[in-house]
Amino acid sequence: MKAFVTEVFEQQKKAMTAFPDNVLAKEFIDKFFDFLFIPHPQRKQTVADLEKEFESLKSYLSTLIYDVVGDSVQTQKMADGFFESTPGIYKKLLQDAEAILSFDPAAKSIEEVLVAYPGFYATAIYRFSHELHTLGVKILPRFFSEYAHSKTGIDIHPGATIGHSFIIDHGTGIVIGETTVIGNRVKIYQGVTLGGLSVSKDKAQVKRHPSIEDNVTIYSGATILGGDTVIGHDSVIGGNVWLTNSVLPFSIVYHKSEVIIKDKNPLPEALNFVI
Repeated sequence: MKAFVTEVFEQQKKAMTAFPDNVLAKEFIDKFFDFLFIPHPQRKQTVADLEKEFESLKSYLSTLIYDVVGDSVQTQKMADGFFESTPGIYKKLLQDAEAILSFDPAAKSIEEVLVAYPGFYATAIYRFSHELHTLGVKILPRFFSEYAHSKTGIDIHPGATIGHSFIIDHGTGIVIGETTVIGNRVKIYQGVTLGGLSVSKDKAQVKRHPSIEDNVTIYSGATILGGDTVIGHDSVIGGNVWLTNSVLPFSIVYHKSEVIIKDKNPLPEALNFVI
């Protein structure tokens, strides 16, 4: 038993030198999202208050990056790069929110989308994580994306590339793989998988996930697989469709099933069930 405990201890030591602080990571991403989108009148009364909070967030992120980089110069460069990109990320997220508002009849205001839509939250955390991934920060972007996954049921790898005005409706069960490329004004419903066909580990650097061009709608339960699979622009992919081949622009792809409804009073024929 002592040998086992020693093994656990050694493994935890490795983890402590490779992983950022989990609690601090969750605190940062929540605070950063709140800073950008959630008003707190009692706490954020002036521009100076926001500036002070923004500086505090910079310190938060620098600590997290240093945990995985271990180099102060590189940490500063990465942290500066992230916050220099923040205005562009913010603008893109507002475009996402506006797209949701214009598309979803249930959305009554932009504020409702920002505060109450899990699809927007997952997209926001993806955009933060993707920027860190692009800057070469290891592990931390995955911490953020998995935190969003745990809160929303939406799993977007930080390595995926997603254009502007992205809409996730409902969202639960969506999976978007690492090398997925998604264009502009794409709408995705719950239960959609943009995944890879079974490949060996030595092809980890190869494009394994599909490309979705502009103005595509993918309905619930659809599964699209493979790095060579391209969904042409302005196409509609119906619910429960399984695709491993490319689709031309302006296509409509649907899964054909048969649903029979019978009036049970009176029964047109005897129904016998064996369980």
